Amino acid sequence: MDLQDSGRQIGEKLFALLSSNQKKELAQFVRDYEASNIPTDVPCTTLFRGQYFIPPQADQPLTEIREGALYFCLEQRFVTVRGQIIPLTVKEFEIFALLILNPKRVFTYEMLLDLVWHEDYTYYSRKAINNHISNLRKKLRVAPDLPDYVKSVYGVGYKFEI
Repeated sequence: MDLQDSGRQIGEKLFALLSSNQKKELAQFVRDYEASNIPTDVPCTTLFRGQYFIPPQADQPLTEIREGALYFCLEQRFVTVRGQIIPLTVKEFEIFALLILNPKRVFTYEMLLDLVWHEDYTYYSRKAINNHISNLRKKLRVAPDLPDYVKSVYGVGYKFEI
């Protein structure tokens, strides 16, 4: 995502990453904002540092997902399988986060390049994504009896599913 994008472009990209509950909460926030129920006297310096959003409350719950032997925490950038820490590269983690936060949703190669690499997909080959997915699968498969968490949708892309 580029901060030079229009608000609509940024919104579309972010909206694709949200769970259904997060989408409902965001819609409610927009309605409240438009109805002027959001205080305008909150200084931006407490919410933003450069390009980063800092939540006003540090005691908010973490985004955690547990699926059988798999544990994922978005904020701590932490993945374990059967208690074993899985060291992921930045791109592997971002791909996995996108997939696990949107279970069963198929992401095309183009969507992955846009949402993870923030690049125009015409400059990259699908092989780059295939390599990252292959490495990710190898790392998550700490035992042969574990399921493949990242599923291929032939000719289209990938999804998270158990």
